[in-house]
Amino acid sequence: MKTPYYITTPIYYVNDKPHIGHAYTTIAADVIARFKRMDGYDVMFLTGTDEHGQKVNKSAENAGIDPQVFVDRVSKNFKDLMPILNVTPDRFIRTTEADHKKAAQDMWNRLVASGDIYLGSYSGWYSVRDEAFYAESELIDGKAPTGAPVEWLEEPSYFFRLSKWQEPLLTFYEQNPDFIAPVSRRNEVVKFVEGGLMDLSISRTSFNWGVKVPGDEKHVMYVWLDALTNYLTGVGFPDTAVASYKTFWPADLHLVGKDILRFHAVYWPAFLMASGLDLPKRVFAHGWWTNEGQKISKSLGNVIDPIELIDQYGADAFRYVLLREVSFGNDGDFSILGMRNRINADLANAYGNLVQRVLSFIYKQCDGIIYAADQLEPQDKLILSNLEDALKDVREAIEHQALHKVCDAIWQCIYDANAYVDAEKPWSLRKENPERMKEVLYVLCNVIKRLALLTFPILPSASKTILLQLGVTKFVYENFTEMMPEKHSIEEPYPVFPRIAEEV
Repeated sequence: MKTPYYITTPIYYVNDKPHIGHAYTTIAADVIARFKRMDGYDVMFLTGTDEHGQKVNKSAENAGIDPQVFVDRVSKNFKDLMPILNVTPDRFIRTTEADHKKAAQDMWNRLVASGDIYLGSYSGWYSVRDEAFYAESELIDGKAPTGAPVEWLEEPSYFFRLSKWQEPLLTFYEQNPDFIAPVSRRNEVVKFVEGGLMDLSISRTSFNWGVKVPGDEKHVMYVWLDALTNYLTGVGFPDTAVASYKTFWPADLHLVGKDILRFHAVYWPAFLMASGLDLPKRVFAHGWWTNEGQKISKSLGNVIDPIELIDQYGADAFRYVLLREVSFGNDGDFSILGMRNRINADLANAYGNLVQRVLSFIYKQCDGIIYAADQLEPQDKLILSNLEDALKDVREAIEHQALHKVCDAIWQCIYDANAYVDAEKPWSLRKENPERMKEVLYVLCNVIKRLALLTFPILPSASKTILLQLGVTKFVYENFTEMMPEKHSIEEPYPVFPRIAEEV
């Protein structure tokens, strides 16, 4: 029986079109999900759209259309982005779906049953853009810590007794030190909770675009209580006896941006504790992107459109650059020049050139036949065993969401493979020692096979092409060390990473 692995992205807010931040989280989750599938896990990968709340309501009003029509249109933009990014979610969830509304209302009823919800009235600072409440002490120059404008809000509201869960949360963080990552984010959350938790307003009456509060339909649920419940909906909740729920909950990993960490690392575990449900195993918060050193914003006109970049450079290249350019968890700066340089240096020159020169040589000089080696020299064994070590390093890095280290480990092997080609000189061996040439080429084909399996989660299209050129059709790590068969023939190869011409 396969070990289950449940990974989620945030569900994306549908008040605007997708941008690089949405693409970044989704690609990162896809890389982890693909690796886990190839490594023998039973994977559930969930993403989707968050479609309720005041911000969506206002966006629909501004567009002059019904909120449901608006969210149908914008949610489709996010769903259509998935194949463009070449990501493979097992479910794309929408919070306007009937099964999700049922799950959110069940969560509400559980909180009522536990005595953690009471009726009162809310007065305080609220950010429509963040869909978040802020204390006076958190405001900076009259704005939310995120820079979003806030407005004073007074209305009847149901409250969740968040204050009651301060000590249980701190105890949980202490007993589960890996629950929040990176460590810097964990420290922020612990400091925030230690500072004291106020009860949380969890319903609104000033608009009606949301999941109705059970038994009091004048109120709709606070969008974050509704939205966070999607992680349960995705595996069959509220039916906790269904196989999908029993298999996949609690989630192994919630992957989020650092701006929504508080919701996932404070509110969400408190809701689950109060509901008597298991908590997720880990929440990892990645950083933000800037564009050529500037904060990305619509007002500056520097929003990065992932679809435009993919149209120009391809999904594989876009995926690789996002993961390689910055340590995952830190903020990163995006530049077109940096992207072009990465594509040329790492993909075209290092990886693509290795594959092309080896396979082309075999096709032209050996009639396209890979001959198995009777014996291997120490340097042959070393380069092959280094790839086995690389798989272990990648597995470890995936477990800690260190996606930049995944790239580092693989590309070191690519550089080593190029150095091996230069040292062994198969073109010279063709005349001097044909038998040794066959051995070297056989080793290189096995090196390329292993490299393509390692790069598959990041570069799925190119890696599949390389593996099929070698005649490999099983894309799993179970047969990672298996050597290629005797007298295996290949088709004429073609480049998988075209070099980008310099702009004049």
